[in-house]
Amino acid sequence: MSKQNSEVRKAADDAVRTSQNSDTKKRFILWTGALVVGAVLGALGNGTLDEFFNFIATVFTRLFQFIAVPTIALAIITTLSALGAKKNTGRIFAHALSYTLLTSTLAAAVGLIMYLVIAPESLPTEIVGKGAADVPEKLGTLSYYDHILSVIPNNILQPFLSGNVLSVLIIAAAAGLGLAFMPRTENREILLKGIHGLQELLFTLIRALVWALPVGILAYSAQLSAQIEAGVIVGALGKYTAVVIGGNLIQFFAVLPILLFLRGLNPVKVFRQMSPALAVALFTKSSAATLPVTLASAEKNLKVNPAVSRFVLPICTTINMNGCAAFIFVTSLFLMQNAGFELSSGTLISWLFISVLAAVGNAGVPMGCFFLTLSLMSSVGAPIGIMGLILPIYTIIDMIETAENVWSDSVVCAITDHELSEDLRAEDTFVASVS
Repeated sequence: MSKQNSEVRKAADDAVRTSQNSDTKKRFILWTGALVVGAVLGALGNGTLDEFFNFIATVFTRLFQFIAVPTIALAIITTLSALGAKKNTGRIFAHALSYTLLTSTLAAAVGLIMYLVIAPESLPTEIVGKGAADVPEKLGTLSYYDHILSVIPNNILQPFLSGNVLSVLIIAAAAGLGLAFMPRTENREILLKGIHGLQELLFTLIRALVWALPVGILAYSAQLSAQIEAGVIVGALGKYTAVVIGGNLIQFFAVLPILLFLRGLNPVKVFRQMSPALAVALFTKSSAATLPVTLASAEKNLKVNPAVSRFVLPICTTINMNGCAAFIFVTSLFLMQNAGFELSSGTLISWLFISVLAAVGNAGVPMGCFFLTLSLMSSVGAPIGIMGLILPIYTIIDMIETAENVWSDSVVCAITDHELSEDLRAEDTFVASVS
């Protein structure tokens, strides 16, 4: 009888998996179709259509931003609050941090190799001078210390109102650790139940947003196509651009898939299951705004344990910046080269690690890498006028970087879940038996 029940359960599980795989394929086809149709409609040059698609794209961007910040906060609080009860939380964090540093360092190293192979020349002085007019004046005077101070919260509400992701992370971590180590009173349990209830509400809203996602993809695609058609996004600084974009593509399509394969995972399967998040990242240019879709894709499509996804992905959204590490490194080398700095082996290695650490401290918001690089270069006396020349082409760079960042977050999450799956199942079974 027991064997028969086991076979029935297995057949039911297989049926559910088959249905889910079918739904995933349908969604992928729908999203791809929306992408293509949007590109075609945007290329028509119809002013009324363009205005309508800009409106829809703005609506979706605001909805993503609305959900992203509380999602990050609640995910970190609920995970860290269980620190005392679940011994694997520390191991999850260690895996996330280790693979974050590994993938970011690899991304910067790929950028270095591309820079040495393509070898961009220095720009004429008069061109650099013209670019200085396009650099935002306030940003040109910022130091890296100002950037660090900007993420230290001085009240609870302001970081949430301004969408300062790193400040929100600090507040959430403090609240989560406080709940983990405070006395196990009735008030604590009531507070935790309320927080978990809010988190469930957010995930219901996320599922609704993912359901409507094809409309957003169509609008984003049309918006980008119209910009390209109008000549807003133009190619410039050819070799430099080739280094940045080429390095990102190599990291995206070669390095990260190889890492997945070496850890026993199918890169194509992981990519397909996380494709909704990658599409949103490409167009929103914000890994923080993409987080709700990244979480939903990881849990619903990739079947990642929520204990992993709801801890690793919010953390990675703020510290795992592969594209940013490569951009900071390559752009810093380019500016220092134009300033006449000697790019010795020691300088290259030093700035590789500086870029990785700077990327870890960057917020997952549009143009975050651009602003951070500008701050770093202004502090060393490099010709920041070049940043004004890069600005017109940064839109396309930022899109690719953000998609790469979210892809790297997905890779770190998938590997962590895969390597700790047995321990997590054993712990869940133990907790269930005790309770």
